[in-house]
Amino acid sequence: MGQENKKSIKAGVIWLTGLPAAGKSTIAKALAIKLRSLGHEVEELDGDAIREVFPSTGFSRTDRDQHIRRVGFMASRLEAHGVTVVASLISPFEDSRLFVRQLCKKYFEVFVDTPLDVCESRDPKGLYKKARAGLIQSMTGIDGPYEVPTQPELVVNTLVLNPEAAAEKIVSIFLKN
Repeated sequence: MGQENKKSIKAGVIWLTGLPAAGKSTIAKALAIKLRSLGHEVEELDGDAIREVFPSTGFSRTDRDQHIRRVGFMASRLEAHGVTVVASLISPFEDSRLFVRQLCKKYFEVFVDTPLDVCESRDPKGLYKKARAGLIQSMTGIDGPYEVPTQPELVVNTLVLNPEAAAEKIVSIFLKN
C-alpha cells in the first residue's frame, strides 16, 4: 500500500470490554483480521496475554486499575504512531475506561454484552467454576464488580452476532467516526 493511502487511514483504539468469557478475544481476533485487510496497521492487546508477561499483576481493584491504565497508555502511544489498537480486556471499572478514553485521540469503546450464564457455560479456563467453589476471590461477575459501560460507542450482543458479524459491525461504525 502506498504512503498516501496509509496516511488516509486514521488510527484509533478499539477497546472491547465485558465479562470474562464474553467473547472479547475472539471478536478482537476477527476485528484485527478485518482491519488489516483494509490496510490498517494493527496491534492486538489482550489482557490475559499481557498478564502472562507480567504475572505479578494482581486482581485487587488497585491492581486492575493499574493494569488498565498501563495497557491504555501503551495503546495511546501506538495510536500516536499510526497503529490501530484492538484491546480486549475485562476492564471492569468505568473510571479506568474513562482514563484510557482521555489518553486516546480516537477511542471507540465496545461493550461485549454476554449474559453471565452464557459466560459461565463457556468458561474456557474453569474460572467461574473455581469462583463458585470459593477457590477464586473477586471474580468479575461473581463476587467482583463489573460496571456496565454508560456510554459505549457500540454494544455487541453475542447472542445475536457471531464474532465475524460483530467485527464487521464494529469496523463499519469505527470507520465512520
